[in-house]
Amino acid sequence: MLTQSARRAARGTWRTSARLASGTPGGDGKPGDDSKPKLRSQAWFGKADKDGFIHRSWMKNQGLPDHVFDGRPVVGIVQTWSELTPCNAHFRELAERVKRGVWEAGGFPVEFPVMSTGESLMRPTAMLYRNLLAMDTEESIRANPVDGVVLLAGCDKTTPGTIMGALSCDLPTVVVSGGPMLNGKYKGKDIGSGTDVWKFSESVRAGDMTLADFMEAEGCMSRSKGHCNTMGTASTMATIVESMGLSLPGNAAIPAADSRRNVMAHMTGRRAVEMIQEDLRPSRLLGPGSFANAIRTVAACGGSTNAVVHLLAMAGRAGIELSLDDWDRHGSHIPMLVNLRPAGEFLMEDFFYAGGVPAVLRELLEAGELDGDAMTANGQTLGSNVRAAPVYDRKVIAAFGEPLLENAGLHVLRGNLAPTGAIIKPSAASERLLSHRGPAVVFESKEDLDARIDDPDLDVTEDSVLVLKGAGPVGYPGMPEVGNTPLPRKLLEKGVTDMVRLSDARMSGTAYGTVVLHVSPESAVGGPLAHVREGDIIALDARARTLQLEISDEELQRRRDEWTPPAPVADRGYAKMYIETVEQADQGCDLGFLRGCSGAPVPRESH
Repeated sequence: MLTQSARRAARGTWRTSARLASGTPGGDGKPGDDSKPKLRSQAWFGKADKDGFIHRSWMKNQGLPDHVFDGRPVVGIVQTWSELTPCNAHFRELAERVKRGVWEAGGFPVEFPVMSTGESLMRPTAMLYRNLLAMDTEESIRANPVDGVVLLAGCDKTTPGTIMGALSCDLPTVVVSGGPMLNGKYKGKDIGSGTDVWKFSESVRAGDMTLADFMEAEGCMSRSKGHCNTMGTASTMATIVESMGLSLPGNAAIPAADSRRNVMAHMTGRRAVEMIQEDLRPSRLLGPGSFANAIRTVAACGGSTNAVVHLLAMAGRAGIELSLDDWDRHGSHIPMLVNLRPAGEFLMEDFFYAGGVPAVLRELLEAGELDGDAMTANGQTLGSNVRAAPVYDRKVIAAFGEPLLENAGLHVLRGNLAPTGAIIKPSAASERLLSHRGPAVVFESKEDLDARIDDPDLDVTEDSVLVLKGAGPVGYPGMPEVGNTPLPRKLLEKGVTDMVRLSDARMSGTAYGTVVLHVSPESAVGGPLAHVREGDIIALDARARTLQLEISDEELQRRRDEWTPPAPVADRGYAKMYIETVEQADQGCDLGFLRGCSGAPVPRESH
């Protein structure tokens, strides 16, 4: 039997239902109140009919009382937890903290899973499944009774994937990042995720590190929950989220193991309810300035090259015009201020203690390099959020006028080898190689590279340009992080530490070297990269933004005419759909038919 209070709550629900059914303005239960949006969830939970009965009754098998259906905002918690995604393995705890905040603010939290894309385990590459995660997120939001969402994301692709899906729905959206791991510790020194793996691996190949020491370091690197503790892709995307205003201030750098990460989740849950009440949707939050701010912040932080394809894809979902050239226009002149690996010395834990992203944004704001009027998830402008942000350690966060490196933003290259663009990260490259001309050593595939790179008879010198084909969005498929190809063993043994490397692939945000990436169009669709042959001279001039294959136009056309497309690498399922519809790297590698926003209208009734 219902208690008196439960009957009152139920009567409130039926009254709200009647108003909604009659079209009376006001989704908060106040007749004639146009100040607050009608709650989408009430199309499920607010009806005094058979459908309302079904929706409420089945939810009640989880022990939910009548009053949670009384017209309060329903906050969906988009969960990318998985034991196969180690970076996100602590997200169950974070979700509970978000729920506390939602309940506290008078909302109704509902947690639901979407595909989790673990960077360290998924094959052939997590990037292949970023768009599938985005589809999962979009359709899960649209199909269910939620009024806004909190995205729990950490590992590289879970952040852009969930954001892309949420942007296409355009419900109030806010992100809680998982946070970086604590600093790795090995033989009295700090070691960083990924970056030191590449260094140790090359040291073993060069004979400078024993295999036993290499294996010992394995357990010292990832010693707490969280994502990569370098300024890799996960931390770069968290930084982008904060600089765009899609999270609460300070979200990006709090270590996963720090209790303040749980506080951030709690306060985000509270704020999500308010955002729904304010109807603060991404379309009202994001503008061109938000994306320009993200580009500048990536440059100032020495962030990952993967940010390029992710931000382009996010802009495509948001309906914001953004091109590869915008990366050069907004970011190439920005100095590097953050002294973090792989481009610097410190790690994310140190970055948090030094002041984190707010401190960097303040430096950019005071230098006139930030759109301070851009709106953020807490309802304030970005400028007002960071105007008084402190810097506690100038060894970690440099002043804009005394940077670690001038003009550190990503450079966009073009030429007959990359007609629609390629990118290079100057802060991770060797200065002497940013202008270089040398003969190509060509690998037709990743398997070809693996088979021949350490062959003592390989015809290669330190002046050669290592060229990898077949690693683009269509060719692999999914554009894997294999662009930072290993150096030939015989050159490592001579002390060579860097060479120009070029491919249609990506590279890990934790990697480094003079690496030209995202060459577009890719080789698998007949881009000029497909026609590079052994010994061809390639000229790179990063400062002039050029990448040239030194053959005549006539010779290049002759090779095109002789070229035979490779057989598709998949003939069924999602991979087939991906190959047939994926856009090139200069457009963000989204599936073409997913561009744009269709909103989250209430679907047709199922009963």
